[in-house]
Amino acid sequence: MGDQLSGIAAFVRAAEASSFAVAAEAMGLSRSAVGKAIARLEERLGVQLFHRTTRTLRLTDEGAAFYERCAVALADIRDAEAGFDAAKRQPAGRVRVSVPVLLGRHCIAPVLVDLAAANAQLELEVAFTDRPVDLLADGFDLVVRTGALGDEGDLKARRLGTQAMLLCAAPAYLRVHGTPARLEEIGTHALLAYGKGQRVVSWHFNDHGQRHEIKPAGRLRFDDLEAIADAAASGSGLAWLPSWLVAARLRRGQLVEVLPALRGPGFDVHAVWPVGRYLPMRVRAVIDALVREVPARLDPG
Repeated sequence: MGDQLSGIAAFVRAAEASSFAVAAEAMGLSRSAVGKAIARLEERLGVQLFHRTTRTLRLTDEGAAFYERCAVALADIRDAEAGFDAAKRQPAGRVRVSVPVLLGRHCIAPVLVDLAAANAQLELEVAFTDRPVDLLADGFDLVVRTGALGDEGDLKARRLGTQAMLLCAAPAYLRVHGTPARLEEIGTHALLAYGKGQRVVSWHFNDHGQRHEIKPAGRLRFDDLEAIADAAASGSGLAWLPSWLVAARLRRGQLVEVLPALRGPGFDVHAVWPVGRYLPMRVRAVIDALVREVPARLDPG
């Protein structure tokens, strides 16, 4: 088994370097030893893994398919080995993170600040933006995304929790206009909508297992959730907002939750990073901290 693994390791190194000589140097072996290990591997598999000429080395179709499987397997082995001594080492180096503006400010940044304070060699560069981010093109190690993820094969994701959404209003508004007792009554109220351009975000509710969607129509529409929360607290109408954003206002009595039994499913929040052969410890430390700390911040209760 050891010889098989060494042959696979030599194959992966050679495939990545497109050179037996470079692979041999990286592994501390002779070029001949690497060549023989790969030849034995090809003989065992019964396929040719490389096209060899005096000047070039490139994978065959079978070799390319085998490389994809082997690279992932070796990365998993390295991750398992790293897990044993991770506690003995401190994360170091720079991690570039992209987060949504308000969610990042309220739920992500405090976690990263604490992580940096506990790890003096860790450097965190955090970008706040609500625009779609291309991880690879924009050079980020990690992004935090809200909502359903697309089918992106070159990315990995870890769920951080669910962003609970709730309907709320100021007590003064409800004294004047009444408190809705059923979903059907929401449409008779002033509704504070979130939208950008022609798109207005719908409100989602769950009534005895049945999902309901309401598209708010009103005179006030904002593309900033904080502005909506302020407007709701001032008595301008009903608003559908993340619980983490309005938690403090609820505790102070500036807002009260309306129809709490009909809360909808909310939105999943994920940490997303590029698929790679090896995840650096500094990035893993950030992901682990977010997984550990963010869920309670998303729904403070």
